[in-house]
Amino acid sequence: MYALVEFKGKQYKAEKGALLKVDRIDAEPGTAVNIDTVLLVSGDTIKVGAPYIEGAKVTATLESHEKDDKIVVFKYKPKKDYRRKQGHRQQYSVIKIGEISA
Repeated sequence: MYALVEFKGKQYKAEKGALLKVDRIDAEPGTAVNIDTVLLVSGDTIKVGAPYIEGAKVTATLESHEKDDKIVVFKYKPKKDYRRKQGHRQQYSVIKIGEISA
């Protein structure tokens, strides 16, 4: 059984016991996270929402906060002596999916 959920503007496939990397959540690790914006639930039958399924909920726990690998943003214009180098590390949270109820 799996569910497609929308969380912080992005869509994820949630299965029981799966770990998801989502945008950073302002909470302590070990906190319960409830997601009620469920788009689709697949089990014995498939339920599709319009846009969300009424009464469906996914519960998860916040495991940790981490940083992604560094991305280098380099702008360059030839023959114009223009070079700009900038780095970025995206912060994200890891959540563990507990139960899917539809």
